[in-house]
Amino acid sequence: MTGTPVGGGAARQPDGGQLAEAAEQGRICALAARGQRDLQRRAAAYPDLFPSRPFDATLFSSIALAMAFSAPWCTAEELALTNRAVLWGFAVDWQVDHLATSRSEIDLVAKTCLAVADGATVDDPLGRFLADLRDDLAADPAFAGLRGLWRDEIDRTLAAMAREWEWKTGNAPRPTLDGYLDNADNLAATVVNVAHWIHTGSPDSHRHLPRLMTVSDEVQRALRLVNDLGTYQRDREWGDLNAIMLVDDRAEIDRRLATQLDHCRRLLAELRPSCPREADYLSRQLGFTSGFYRLTDFWGTR
Repeated sequence: MTGTPVGGGAARQPDGGQLAEAAEQGRICALAARGQRDLQRRAAAYPDLFPSRPFDATLFSSIALAMAFSAPWCTAEELALTNRAVLWGFAVDWQVDHLATSRSEIDLVAKTCLAVADGATVDDPLGRFLADLRDDLAADPAFAGLRGLWRDEIDRTLAAMAREWEWKTGNAPRPTLDGYLDNADNLAATVVNVAHWIHTGSPDSHRHLPRLMTVSDEVQRALRLVNDLGTYQRDREWGDLNAIMLVDDRAEIDRRLATQLDHCRRLLAELRPSCPREADYLSRQLGFTSGFYRLTDFWGTR
């Protein structure tokens, strides 16, 4: 076989810059591959918590890819905890949104998770999975001083998920778009970021953690809109709430997203001088998610 391309003509030599860019992308994908295998091993230890539908291999791969592209400077070992924090968020979302049949069941999920965050040992798959995550976080010296922030963010996430359940089941009036975005903690992005920064951050970034959380909340609102634009059809089929359902014209969501993205860019530019890596992390997270939801979704088949 000759080196001539199938289409004819001389073989074009790749540009050096393209080679370097592709090599870096390949390294990031390898980082994600290691993350996916770790997630699959972790999930296999909790078969009742992570059934193969909808927790399929593609969901594990998508989580690992998202975090590898968001923080490509991290090692696979560093990202293992972050990946598991994301998977915990999916597990809670599944239990609250699709398994719970009453508010009392949701309150029990929240009670269990908060007890674990406070140091308890529980005989519950979701709680034990979170306890493993807590114990790994506790190995970081900074955790003792930052544990309260992590625990509070778990509380906010669980409360936001419960609030959305009330909205979508009709137990409470549906919110305005502003009210819906104020509840964006149900996306479980900031709670993951807090765990990631505690685990991988420097003493300087730890000092800035409250400010990082504030900026992360604004990015989380943008991610909420990106998610909803990409998953509207699936949300209709699964009976989930979506921002598009709260407005008369879908174009309003596009406009609101554009405004929120501009707001996030300004905040990230202001953050970058003091926390450059964390600002890059949030920027890359937002960019990856914006591209990802153009073509697919994290969840597998229900």
